[in-house]
Amino acid sequence: MAARTSFRPFVAANESRKELSVRALLLGAVFGVIFGAVTVYVGLRAGLTVAASIPISVLSISILRAFGRASILENNIVQTTGNAGQSIASGVIFTLPALIFLGFDLESTRIFALALFGGWLGVLFMIPLRRQLIVEEHGTLTYPEGTACADVLQAGERGGSFASRVFLGLGLGGLYTLFQNENLLSLFPATPNWEPNFDPHGQQILRGAAIRADVTPEYLGVGYIIGVKVSAIMLAGGVFSWLVLMPAIVFFGKHLPGPLYPGVVPIAAMSPSELWSTYVRPMGAGAVAASGLITLLRTAPTIVSALSAGFAKMGVKKGAAAEQPLRTEHDIPMSVVIAGSVVLIGLMFLFLEFQPIPGAQVGWLANLAASLLVVVFGFLFVTVSARIVGIVGSSASPVSGMTIATLMAVSAIFLVKGWTSPAFGALAITIGGMVCIAASNAGDTSQDLKTGYLIGATPWKQQVAVMVGVIISVFSIGATLNAMNKGLESFQRLPTPRAISLAALPDGVTNQGNFKRDHLEVTERRAAGSSVKAEHTELTDAKKFVVLNSIGSATLEDGKYLYDPATGKIAVQWVQGIGSEKAAAPQGRLMATVINGILSRKLPWSLVLLGVALVIGIELLGVRSLTFAVGAYLSIGTTLAIFVGGVVRWMVDSAMARHGTGPKTEAETEISSGSLYASGLIAAGGIMGLVGVCVKLYEAATDKVVPTFSETNPLHRDWVSVLMFAALAFSLYYFARKPMDSEQILEQVESEEQ
Repeated sequence: MAARTSFRPFVAANESRKELSVRALLLGAVFGVIFGAVTVYVGLRAGLTVAASIPISVLSISILRAFGRASILENNIVQTTGNAGQSIASGVIFTLPALIFLGFDLESTRIFALALFGGWLGVLFMIPLRRQLIVEEHGTLTYPEGTACADVLQAGERGGSFASRVFLGLGLGGLYTLFQNENLLSLFPATPNWEPNFDPHGQQILRGAAIRADVTPEYLGVGYIIGVKVSAIMLAGGVFSWLVLMPAIVFFGKHLPGPLYPGVVPIAAMSPSELWSTYVRPMGAGAVAASGLITLLRTAPTIVSALSAGFAKMGVKKGAAAEQPLRTEHDIPMSVVIAGSVVLIGLMFLFLEFQPIPGAQVGWLANLAASLLVVVFGFLFVTVSARIVGIVGSSASPVSGMTIATLMAVSAIFLVKGWTSPAFGALAITIGGMVCIAASNAGDTSQDLKTGYLIGATPWKQQVAVMVGVIISVFSIGATLNAMNKGLESFQRLPTPRAISLAALPDGVTNQGNFKRDHLEVTERRAAGSSVKAEHTELTDAKKFVVLNSIGSATLEDGKYLYDPATGKIAVQWVQGIGSEKAAAPQGRLMATVINGILSRKLPWSLVLLGVALVIGIELLGVRSLTFAVGAYLSIGTTLAIFVGGVVRWMVDSAMARHGTGPKTEAETEISSGSLYASGLIAAGGIMGLVGVCVKLYEAATDKVVPTFSETNPLHRDWVSVLMFAALAFSLYYFARKPMDSEQILEQVESEEQ
């Protein structure tokens, strides 16, 4: 209690300043839409998300200042509203893509509803925890991101401005992506690639390996923020998969005349990307699942202590109930929390009952049980998440571990009840998705409330701002998810067409009607000497195809296929954008693996268990295996580019340490020149990448082609890509070492706090 009584917020409780204004909500909503979409784009591609509260605060200070004097409390509302987009997007991309991997469609209305229910539950369940976690344990729970954000807001109130670095990264990164992105101008290759195949005496050494890098600004920025240690461990996983495992598969399997399960073509005819998707990805999923379980077991004592401490101290003081609370202690009333929770339970049940996932209808009893399980596990892990982020920060919070625990418990319940059909797998991921979204949003909400507590904000106004941010951001999140799934999709011609009877489809295969587009670009792999080349063919009569969807079939691998009635054979596989090499969605794959492993027990277990054994070996080396496992699952094109950003961070830290100018505190690290410039690069890559996805969707919808540079232009060379990426990396190094005047104000703020 001593810490609480001696604490004085920046704005006193008896002082009134502009706070929950219309312009603050509007600007926050805009940021929520932007950063929600960027988080979806970067998260699906890199398997990582980065905090948005500090970049939003930095931008808000400058933008509102341009429209007149802005209150620190008003800027806080902007970042609180906008940060909801990032937290909701994190929960969505970690779970809901599993529906695609389970064979179901992603619908915008479903994403909207589940994100809204989960996001609001996270806010409502966090309200009764605020006083205990934020106020009573002020000296115990530091909430690092929330504290750093408060420092930024206070520095901005004193006249500091950090936005120049963010805008600089946004501008240079956007210009770079315009010429780099393969869906935009494509002046130089988006992914320089080298496939070694040394052939002394016909040995074909390292055939099947590939060294490539997706030279995007968002990966460079992510690598800088997470640092060299984490990025190096991720790259180590990629090196193992792409330079050890895949060449070994080719070495031992290239002489096999037919395909090796779960492949559908001989190994000798596979490209590195096909080797990754067929053999490495299941092994990587097993590795991620095992490391996620180990992480859950490792954090179990923390989770249990957080849960017990939260329940032990949730008693309400009866004597204070009738007192009018101070402005800085005024939460949304508990009556609203309880009523809102009951209404959300009812809405969840009605939505699941009357808007089931197509092809995944279950009874009312299962839907009612699902609604109640969301509340039970949601409150449990909201309590855990809100406390853990106060200790380790949002970036290190084991939300995926909590989601795994939820899915394992729910799937076990379904298994006992005999609910093991694919429809119940979809229901399980629905439950896990809402719990994950609630826990993710509660963690970030607690950081925002900590910021508000430090600067003297009004809690109920922040809580309303988060709810507004949730409502607005879910629109962009759902649209971005579906846009990426459509914009990054591909159509692969099967090497050997599969004969099938449309009148007597195999078990697990359903007819989804005729394909709805006229034009279609089909990719076909053909052997050219010792390598495999891709050939693209344009079909203008694609409506003749019938779409078949396979879920849990014993005769046809899961996925969507195009059936040609004229030949009576499946000719083309429809590969969804989410789950492809360009948007691997490792957490979604992990969740689908957990559900399939328990309910259907239908997995390539040999590969999955190889991943489990790999993780055990990594743990025995004393390395945290989750980062390595994610790196082993992702394309090396992703991990190599992220590692470059980590190397730049190491070079900057080393240079500044030699001159005694490096950051001295966690807050200074979060708000350094390099971190802000990297945040601008991430935003630029995400925004321009989404513009490229929209271009692809426009081309598919109108059958028109947006002009780009030809692949025969003299700059479309891999070495040009490497040179341009090196120039972008140098700009990050240069501006990271160039201090801002506002950093002196930040140091003053921190010295006064001490």
